Amino acid sequence: MISPEQIETVQVHSRGRCLPAYLARPAVTDGNAPGVLVLHEAFGLNDDIRGIANRFAQAGYIALAVDLFAEQNRVVCMTRMLSGIFLNSLEHGGVHDTRAALTVLSEMDGVDASRLGAVGFCMGGSLAVAMACTDERVQAIAPYYGFNPRPLEAVRRSCPVVGSYPGKDPTTGQGEQLRAALTAAGIPNDIKLYEGARHSFANDGPNFDAVASVDAWNRVMAFFDEHVVGAGQNRLAGRG
Repeated sequence: MISPEQIETVQVHSRGRCLPAYLARPAVTDGNAPGVLVLHEAFGLNDDIRGIANRFAQAGYIALAVDLFAEQNRVVCMTRMLSGIFLNSLEHGGVHDTRAALTVLSEMDGVDASRLGAVGFCMGGSLAVAMACTDERVQAIAPYYGFNPRPLEAVRRSCPVVGSYPGKDPTTGQGEQLRAALTAAGIPNDIKLYEGARHSFANDGPNFDAVASVDAWNRVMAFFDEHVVGAGQNRLAGRG
């Protein structure tokens, strides 16, 4: 378990706002840990998202979960965020906020800036995919039930992707389209549809699906081991 000494609150400055963020560090590191940005869904930075950051820290990552709704009405902010996702997928305010958060994470003591990943849920999954297409610092992303950017061809600039989508959800087709586009572009990917699962199956709530959640988490860990943790090894070996 993570002790209180490994938990911090930090600030992310973006677009004139100060966004509080939850930082979880592993209990033991060699001073060269990979980093992961945890992007919340419509419910904001809650205990569920903090718990996901804790799990990444227990796996050896320095995890940062930023409150994208800070200093704003959550409903208004969510409406603007969704409008941006559908109308200006790669350059709306939420994308700029996530980039700012990634910069904070990359500059932290103990973080290996060459080994960065991002995981996101629904709205956060959409932001993770946009980040993969617009920020070369990210080595891999893990979207859960997110929406693809428009145009879809933007994913040709993406880093490797491990995506998890429920079978009973409007985002099911998004996962299938993303897999096809990434495969056509030769980008490593592991996109899986969980036929019996519903939206938010990996988050604490009425649609939580323990079987799908565990399987998705194990896939994310294996994929990140190769493409995020392994990025430093590849670089040292002259392959990255």
